Amino acid sequence: MSRLLAVFSAFSLAAVLVLYYAGLGIYHSLSPQGCRMSWMWPSYVLQTKFDHTWTPLARRYSLWLYREANRESHELHGAPVLFIPGNAGSSHQARSIASSAANQYHSSPYEVSPEFANEKYSGLDFFAVEFNEDLSAFHGPTIDSETTYATRAIDYILSLYPPNTSIIVMGHSMGGVVATALLPNPNISAIITMSTPHILPPVRFDRRIDHIYAQNHKHLAADPTPVLSLCGGATDLMIQSESCILSPTVLNFNTSLYRRTVFTSALEGCWTGVGHLAMVWCHQVRWRVARAALEIAAVQTVKERALVMDRWLRDGHVPPPVAFPTGTVRYEAGQYRRAPANQHLLIRDPVGTETYALPLPPPEEGQTMAKFVLYASQGSVPPLSPHHPLPFRATVYLCDDIPDLSCTPLDPTTLKLIPSPMPGLPFPVPDEGSDESEGVVLYEADVPLNAGSLVAVTIERGDRRGWVFGGYAESEPMNIDVGLTSLLLSSVDISLPSSIRVQINLPIVPANALLVYRLTPGYDQESSCTSESVLSPLLAHTSHPSETHYFPLAPNFGRRILLHSHAAGPYITSDHPVGHTLTVHTSGECLVNEIQLTVDWWATIGRWGSRYGTAAACWAVGIMAVLMWDVLCIAANGAPIPDVQNALEFFARRRLPFMVMGSYFVSLLPLRVGLWLGNGGNHYFAPLAMILLPITFGLVCVMWLLLRILLWPLQRLLQVLGSRREDTAIRRPRTAILSMGLIFLVIFILVPWQVAYLGCWLIHFYTCASSLASLASHTSSAGTGAVPLIAMPGHGETAEQEVDVAHRPTIPQRRCLEQQINAHLHLLLLMTWLLPLVAPVLAVWVRTLATAGFTTPFDGDHNFLYVAPFLILVEVLSGGEASVHAKAFFGSGGKERVSPRWGFAALAVIAFFTGPRTTYMVFETASVAVGWVVTARVVPVYWGATS
Repeated sequence: MSRLLAVFSAFSLAAVLVLYYAGLGIYHSLSPQGCRMSWMWPSYVLQTKFDHTWTPLARRYSLWLYREANRESHELHGAPVLFIPGNAGSSHQARSIASSAANQYHSSPYEVSPEFANEKYSGLDFFAVEFNEDLSAFHGPTIDSETTYATRAIDYILSLYPPNTSIIVMGHSMGGVVATALLPNPNISAIITMSTPHILPPVRFDRRIDHIYAQNHKHLAADPTPVLSLCGGATDLMIQSESCILSPTVLNFNTSLYRRTVFTSALEGCWTGVGHLAMVWCHQVRWRVARAALEIAAVQTVKERALVMDRWLRDGHVPPPVAFPTGTVRYEAGQYRRAPANQHLLIRDPVGTETYALPLPPPEEGQTMAKFVLYASQGSVPPLSPHHPLPFRATVYLCDDIPDLSCTPLDPTTLKLIPSPMPGLPFPVPDEGSDESEGVVLYEADVPLNAGSLVAVTIERGDRRGWVFGGYAESEPMNIDVGLTSLLLSSVDISLPSSIRVQINLPIVPANALLVYRLTPGYDQESSCTSESVLSPLLAHTSHPSETHYFPLAPNFGRRILLHSHAAGPYITSDHPVGHTLTVHTSGECLVNEIQLTVDWWATIGRWGSRYGTAAACWAVGIMAVLMWDVLCIAANGAPIPDVQNALEFFARRRLPFMVMGSYFVSLLPLRVGLWLGNGGNHYFAPLAMILLPITFGLVCVMWLLLRILLWPLQRLLQVLGSRREDTAIRRPRTAILSMGLIFLVIFILVPWQVAYLGCWLIHFYTCASSLASLASHTSSAGTGAVPLIAMPGHGETAEQEVDVAHRPTIPQRRCLEQQINAHLHLLLLMTWLLPLVAPVLAVWVRTLATAGFTTPFDGDHNFLYVAPFLILVEVLSGGEASVHAKAFFGSGGKERVSPRWGFAALAVIAFFTGPRTTYMVFETASVAVGWVVTARVVPVYWGATS
């Protein structure tokens, strides 16, 4: 390998390593996980009656009923729930949620818990389908098979219950896609998906997957069934969480439909990122999902089911689904305590019942509203509280002092549960996280300054535990017009006022999954930042209505504060591409008076690799298409076919610089979001194309080096053993057609075409090694072999002239063999880069054979036309006349109106522009491009030579 190609290879490998390690750091630095492990006593009952009489897929899949062995009997006793696992998932993944439901419903073995003693409640019968760890993410027909089986499973399950029984469906990962594909179904009462990529499939190697997603989007836009999507955020390294959001912009659903997205970082009582697999066993998530299912089963209407999900799976963006109290309350003098003006209310360890009155602040010029904020630790502000709250409750009123207080309840603008990190401990605490009883109720209300004279807070049933803190905060948010350019070039300092709640809006800072910002707090030196503070500074970062992250701002918090978002991302249309809101909550003892913002480059780079890996594979095919274009142009002009190394060097010197510069300007075009890099012309992300292109070219060079290394041992072995090349002169077209037809029939009936393509690649790999061995043997024999017998020199001839004549035929023979090898290796490199586009389906097929054998057909992927051009090409290039057919492939076809090399130009356009979004189109276009050349040039030569 030349020095130039070696430099690109080293650069590419170094870049891949940087992207890999930066991506690994996301799990620990960007959004660490704090989940408690769940424990259970599992028992599984196989549903043997759900057999082939219900569905032929019963020979491939199975249905199980989960039972908590120390709580329940095996008889059906409640409402049905169906759990659908995802890619490579298992029916056993249902055990964590099912166990939590059983333990919540039963206080002891076979005894119903008092809170579910009402006759409207019943236990849950958790059924789970077993798909034998099918790789459904890679294969649309597999998703269709799973959907068909799940549909019949629902029919079977409901046949075990009284008429009009409905079923709750839960899906994890791609199981959520299957669950959505079950719609419309009047028997499904609600769907809860966990870590499901609803908007964009994680991989796009199959045209059928796009069709399934299009159908699901129609169902989500029109079907009345409530659907809730739980997302793990950046901690989920298997899917891009921006595709987990049920976006109204993408799905175009009516706002009257219940479509809710909740990130676990904002899920009340959870407040942590959750990994892809951990989503089903993370205790803070599973018990809330189980509780929601228990209550969904007890209600009848769609509205009631939606209210239940909003009660138990809420992130604070939606008001609590309970009406607030109304009516007038009067307090006489002596029944309340009046706080001094401009003072905060702080009640530690409340006792009994007390009412506290806080006068409204004097209005400033132009001010009409005041912001009242109340924090209640582990207590309740009706109707909201932690799961197991302390006895005390706080109620807020707006009062007139006349002279007794005449008060009416003050409805909040915000009422949600926020975390209260423990001083000195990481947040979230690894392997532990938060407890159900933890949390601080945040109450916010806008108070008209002309509507009353004071705000009263009544605290009831205090038992000397917990605390309540409240007061007036800055009513208007701070709008900071800082842009990404300032954050890229340097850091930006923002001064904060002294307030118990400060909101900072960054309206023009992009909220994108490709960007991570670092925040550094500065503290008021006169404040006391100790563990005695009732509420240490807490930052709430919101970039999307469904996504909030919490960060302690205490000085002893050691982890970097990294702000990230899933509001927008590559290849996804977003309704919130810009804007961040930062809210600092504090009790006032420890004040943050400044924050510093900048871009965190290491974490930002870590976000790139996971989102552009597929793009790199497709762009590599695009580079190979340009390479093939160049070689076809050179050969069409009568020049020899260059070897792969020279072609790569020509690309690096003559093509790559212009393509890198051109990629920047293309990235500035307002292209549709599914094209190119999927950023819709955002100029901030244009340099990414200039980085990705050299990295991809370096990977092509690395692949070329790897192929030569792999070819060498086989070449040496064939050189030692000797390889007999087949003479195509004795092979008739009829024989070739019959054999090819038999292969096509096998593909059409039995094996997927991807298997045939792998066979093509293996045969061509052997052909390349055999050609290299023949060249090495020819060179060796020409240099050291015996001198052939020659005739005596005739009149006027010398012996030296006769020797030259005897050796002269070896020179064109060697050149012909070199041209043949160059052609073979170009095609091998192209076919190698197409191999990753078909390998996932190969894995699915092998997995299906291993688990189900031939008991059920492998649906789809039997269109032999995809692989036919490669089969024909490998056939003609593996024979004794391979040099003739290679020359025909790369050489001029004579009187061609349109040169077939334009097929490779189309392949380059598809690979670069649409490949990352619709990967399957890359192979389809490659098949058409190769088929065009084979049909126009190779087949006529082959037919004419053998007829």
